[in-house]
Amino acid sequence: MTTLRVKGSGTVLATDVRHARSVVSRTRGLMLRAALDPGCGLDICPCGSIHMMFMRFSIDAVFYDREGRVTRVAHRLRPWVGLAFGGRGARGVVELPADAAAGVQVGDVLEFDDTGGTSP
Repeated sequence: MTTLRVKGSGTVLATDVRHARSVVSRTRGLMLRAALDPGCGLDICPCGSIHMMFMRFSIDAVFYDREGRVTRVAHRLRPWVGLAFGGRGARGVVELPADAAAGVQVGDVLEFDDTGGTSP
């Protein structure tokens, strides 16, 4: 399992982050899932933008660069109509349950505490 924190403040954003690295897993993302449980997230890398087609629930999206620095935070992206771009330098995105990224700001640094995964 991977825990995601905001470095410095230590704020935990998720305790069960899965990594989507293959073309298939990055393309599928969270599409067609019924929900994303509290404390869970999906880290998609590489990824500079996302869409909400075929999604059934709202999410927060936290985009980050190569150093894990937040480039953009998109709150409460709505199913079917949402679209978000990570901004300049975005390398990946962590998709979280709606409102899980409250308080995360551009410039914060993400810290992935992996037990076998990879970080940005």
